[in-house]
Amino acid sequence: MASSADVHVRICAQEIIKYDLEIKALIQDIRDCPGPQSALVELNAQVKEKFNKLRLRIQVRPQLHIHTDLEQMAKEQDKESDRVAIQTETESQWKQMLSNQTAWRKANLACKLAIDNMEKDELLHGEENHNTRQRKATKENLVETSSNITESLMSISRMMSEQVKQSEDTIGTLATSSRTVQETNEEFKSMTGTIHLGRKLILKYNRRELTDKLLIFLALALFFATVLYILKKRLFPFI
Repeated sequence: MASSADVHVRICAQEIIKYDLEIKALIQDIRDCPGPQSALVELNAQVKEKFNKLRLRIQVRPQLHIHTDLEQMAKEQDKESDRVAIQTETESQWKQMLSNQTAWRKANLACKLAIDNMEKDELLHGEENHNTRQRKATKENLVETSSNITESLMSISRMMSEQVKQSEDTIGTLATSSRTVQETNEEFKSMTGTIHLGRKLILKYNRRELTDKLLIFLALALFFATVLYILKKRLFPFI
């Protein structure tokens, strides 16, 4: 009976030592945690789990600060010295757990402070980098805008040059057309004079033709009259 209790005590003590070492390692990880906050939350969750397991092995009465399981084991011990030793070990482990809790709180405070400072630095540097990028982007936008304006001005200049050339070509075409119209007008005037002269000639020719017809008619009449007169004298000499 006593031998079985000793084994139980040793197993319980080994588990307590294991949890204690694991808690100390996690506390050190918390001290060294570079962030972010989610990583710290994860480590704290692991520490809480280990503390809960440790409390199950060192569950102490609030009034006596004595482990109930080990107390029961102590009562089952035949020797008073074994019972006192178990109670002493329980008190020692309880104090060690309280010390770990204190170290855990301090590690959390130090880690949170370090993460806050790091986030502030990142925020400041981020704002500086953002301002730098913004200034760089602004300069690039200004350069691009200036380039676009220059290109637009050059395009407008080319368009104005083309418009001026087209205007010159149009003026030249209008001048040529004006000369052509003027020459055509002169030709029309010349043709009008020619037509007028032709009309006069036609009228004159018509009058002359009428005169010629009249003269021919008179000549024929005179010819026939002469012929009739001769015939009359030949045929009727006594009339």
